[in-house]
Amino acid sequence: MLSQIWDKYIPVIRILMKKADSGPQVLELNRIDFEGAGIRKTGFKFKIEFRNGRVDNLISSAPLAKMLAEEMFNNEQVSTLLSEGDYTISLNPKYELTIKRP
Repeated sequence: MLSQIWDKYIPVIRILMKKADSGPQVLELNRIDFEGAGIRKTGFKFKIEFRNGRVDNLISSAPLAKMLAEEMFNNEQVSTLLSEGDYTISLNPKYELTIKRP
């Protein structure tokens, strides 16, 4: 179910990754999508650091982060962007996904 949620957002994430060169990009996620998947924990947050085309920090304890990273690598266009540059993607408790270039 988590993969379906992220699959829905991947096209927008890809666009925002391209725009991240000009500054941080924020995507407001639909909280209802996550609650429908059984994720009801308020205050959920994570940070994924992509370096040299791979995840550079520990995300195994955050299922949402792990699934997002997998979906990003499974998308050919996003995977190409990740191999061409470094990105930091974070989710805050308000379900705002921020995409930055270091």
